[in-house]
Amino acid sequence: MVKLKVDGKEVEVPDHFTLLQACEEAGAEVPRFCFHERLSVAGNCRMCLIEVKGGPPKPAASCAMGVRDVRGGPNGELPEIFTNTPMVKKAREGVMEFLLINHPLDCPICDQGGECDLQDQAMAFGIDSSRYTENKRAVEDKYIGPLVKTVMNRCIHCTRCVRFTTEVGGISELGLIGRGEDAEITTYLESAMTSELQGNVIDLCPVGALTSRPFAFTARPWELNKTESIDVMDAVGSAIRVDTRGREVMRIMPRVNEQVNEEWISDKTRFIWDGLKTQRLDRPYVRKDGRLQAASWGDAFGAIKAAVSATSAAKIGAIAGDLASVEEMYALKELIRSLGSENLDCRQDGTALDPSLGRASYIFNPTIEGIEQAGALLLIGANPRLEAAVLNARIRKRFRRGNFPIGVIGEVSELRYVYDYLGAGAETLSDLASGANSFADKLRAAKNPMIIIGQGALSRPDGAAILAAAAQLAGSVGALTDEWNGFAVLH
Repeated sequence: MVKLKVDGKEVEVPDHFTLLQACEEAGAEVPRFCFHERLSVAGNCRMCLIEVKGGPPKPAASCAMGVRDVRGGPNGELPEIFTNTPMVKKAREGVMEFLLINHPLDCPICDQGGECDLQDQAMAFGIDSSRYTENKRAVEDKYIGPLVKTVMNRCIHCTRCVRFTTEVGGISELGLIGRGEDAEITTYLESAMTSELQGNVIDLCPVGALTSRPFAFTARPWELNKTESIDVMDAVGSAIRVDTRGREVMRIMPRVNEQVNEEWISDKTRFIWDGLKTQRLDRPYVRKDGRLQAASWGDAFGAIKAAVSATSAAKIGAIAGDLASVEEMYALKELIRSLGSENLDCRQDGTALDPSLGRASYIFNPTIEGIEQAGALLLIGANPRLEAAVLNARIRKRFRRGNFPIGVIGEVSELRYVYDYLGAGAETLSDLASGANSFADKLRAAKNPMIIIGQGALSRPDGAAILAAAAQLAGSVGALTDEWNGFAVLH
């Protein structure tokens, strides 16, 4: 821990903190555009300037300077930094003036209006006029796919999107080319982005350069009612916020939840709302004379009542689909019970999971947050990049820290990190268990080894045998101890 003074207030912070984080800890507000807690430090917007006592006679960028880099006084005085001196105020006003030199006056037609960092910080830390009279530069808009809309005139080159796609997304799709006034953010080959997490650059962009294409020009943030919810598009259960206007869902945004999705969501989660409006069944259909015909709700419930009355309770069953939420499943369960039946299931794909084997045989035991404590990983019949993109980002986060061998049994695919491909079938699993494959030694040598088994393995005819073999392997390589359960089922 390091002690220092911020605007005369003494604080104690971890020694890996930046000065910006130390200022926040002390309750001081420091503006920033490029700094983000989950991305590497770029230090290129210069908005977070502060004054360091005893340091150079110029403002310092607080995001790029650590608390260990500041020195105290000669007599043991604590290091001091200031966030509200005339020098800092003048410096921030100058930076803001530079940022707005080429920024267009698009606020009335910009989708970011009302939740724009540039608007907020220009109000709080800028000045009311500019000394710049030359023409503003213009940058051509890029087509980077059907999800993210670009208006590159507005870009302030904070490079958050570049760092996100490279570090979290795991694919270098965006970059900054050119120098000086010719610098621009682009996909190098002018092609669409392919990442399953690309929608997160919309939230990261502090201006209106990257906005949501499906949401464009439909609503302003202050018109929307915000409801906190949980995502059902994959088994991760990301924390989300549903923004609605009246009865209509307008967009879906992430909420911060360190245990599950940090502050990212997959593109399926973010953009699925348009399915609530288009190509959606909005009336019941009843089969008459071998054909489905549109009916009223009264007719539909009449048909259900007739079918239920004509049969016995033992012959009534219900299956919950993959996209059903907990509340819907509970309501279905109560309905079926009220009809006198216990025939309930959610394994419509024939997955070889069974409650009789114990709850630990079908849940994600190590937890998503626990991936960061894992020492090695084996993926069996799972493609987390497509099945659970947010969980895949967590695996990549652990991979980037190093010393994390990953083995894959199943299909060969691009997972956004380096892995050892072990094979495709059940025989590869038995080779691992017998010690014929060297990857088993890596699992045994690791602290907290982890095995993730996916639906590709569990929905095969021999799914139950594979589940048993995987659980047995987890026990033999030390993935099951009193402190750690590394056996995980990815639904």
